[in-house]
Amino acid sequence: MNNRVLLVDDDPNILEGYKRSLRNKFDVTTAIEGHAALEVILGKDTFSTIVSDVTMPNMNGIQFLSRVKEISPDSVRIMLTGNADLNIAINAINEGNIFRFLTKPCPDDLFTKTLEAGIEQYRLITAERELLEKTLNGSINVLTETLSLHHPEIFGNTMKLKELILDLAKFFKISRSWELEVAAMLAPIGYVGIPPALMLKVQKEEGLSLGEEKMLSLTPEIGAHLLGNIPRLESVAKIILYQNKRYDGTGFPKDSVSGQKILFGARLLKILLDLIQIESDGIPRSQAVQHLKSKNGWYDPKILEKVSTYLLKEEKIKASDSANIISASVYELRAGQILRSDIETVEGDLLLLAGCRLSWVQINLIRNHAKLTDLKVPLKVETTITQNN
Repeated sequence: MNNRVLLVDDDPNILEGYKRSLRNKFDVTTAIEGHAALEVILGKDTFSTIVSDVTMPNMNGIQFLSRVKEISPDSVRIMLTGNADLNIAINAINEGNIFRFLTKPCPDDLFTKTLEAGIEQYRLITAERELLEKTLNGSINVLTETLSLHHPEIFGNTMKLKELILDLAKFFKISRSWELEVAAMLAPIGYVGIPPALMLKVQKEEGLSLGEEKMLSLTPEIGAHLLGNIPRLESVAKIILYQNKRYDGTGFPKDSVSGQKILFGARLLKILLDLIQIESDGIPRSQAVQHLKSKNGWYDPKILEKVSTYLLKEEKIKASDSANIISASVYELRAGQILRSDIETVEGDLLLLAGCRLSWVQINLIRNHAKLTDLKVPLKVETTITQNN
């Protein structure tokens, strides 16, 4: 359990008194005034509970805890003041979502019980979110993996897209990236509302009528509608709705939203979806990136520049790791390996797209198909991590 507590006051004597009385019960850190406390929060692991005095120079307690709410939203915030003013309490609660409001001098036993209650509240908040996010992500993984087995031409790139999102979340230092991961996996979910005959034409790259092209353009709206009523997926639904929206406001949906008003996740997803589409035609990544940069007004220029820097750096690393790409039989495939060639039957039926990370289910699909029909060989896989059956 996280019992890390941050105590903030402008009186060093008061802070020393806190440390003496609480150090045997909690992992206590102290800070003089708000600005110094913010530096401590940004430079350390999350504090479960943060206690602040109201009256401090430069930044008062209300301002400080409001800022804490932004940079460490899970931390439970407690206000401590020598002035039992109701208006201060109301402002603190409204602006900082304060868990408790205490007045000085606060008895040691009450202060201890309040900190214990704050730590327990933190545990409940984080445990509930972790459980929900893991359950939600697990369910979505099952859904997208199942869809990729039946429609590899549509859903085959979802795992590749998810891996890019995970890597870029670290690069952008996004601490809570689960919404972006889910949006990546469910980006093509709207295609389930498209008639199979039309999907077959898309797969065979046959010419489409204007009506068919319009139907396909509405897949983000279908996907957003499917997800919009699921709790905790409202933001994901909006990212999916705007996945084809260009930075200059053109594209779908046809509304006035443009630029920074488009959700960050949608702006990032637009870049990665177009990149993967270009690369699927056999164009090298460096050329694909230059193609994206040539599309004036399509992408957020700052995000595109950062993504380009990361992708070109990773391309050089992967080029140096080419020795890890090997040929393998169907019975040498292992979960965690990355496909570096499409898996197809000799008749040309696509099973899995290159770029996906193999799972146990996908390996069994490949092996079962191999028992019924011949597969195109060689099978190319990348073995960059320790493999498990």
